[in-house]
Amino acid sequence: MYNYDEQMTGFTSPFQLPGWIACAPFEEYLGMVIEEAEAGRAVLSMPFKLKLAQGVGLMHGGAITSLADTAVAMAIKSILPEGSDFVTVDLHLKFFAAVREGTVRAVARAIPKDERKIVGEAEIFNGETKVAEFSAFFIVKRKGGV
Repeated sequence: MYNYDEQMTGFTSPFQLPGWIACAPFEEYLGMVIEEAEAGRAVLSMPFKLKLAQGVGLMHGGAITSLADTAVAMAIKSILPEGSDFVTVDLHLKFFAAVREGTVRAVARAIPKDERKIVGEAEIFNGETKVAEFSAFFIVKRKGGV
């Protein structure tokens, strides 16, 4: 079950994920598939769909960003104890190519900096073409507090 900080958000999720390393409903809606997630590395894929396109028919940058952020989150989950709470606090994405068709794939890794700070990086590909590079900073919630 998601462990949202009720004091911070006032929200507790009414559903359970099928496992610690699993796609949430939003990620399933986008069509993400977890291909691997272990030892601080994850690979996720997502097909191009018209419902994920922006005005001129290219895959929306927000969909690509979501794939990259989720891939890094799965890499992080692969090294943290099950049930750990962590959040993205800063992210950057640099685009190199547009996606018009096919499947995008994010190859991510988690780089722990200390017990509460993790840097994540991902490269996003469409076939052999590098579409984008992603980096983000995550904070792990302290046990019993913020």
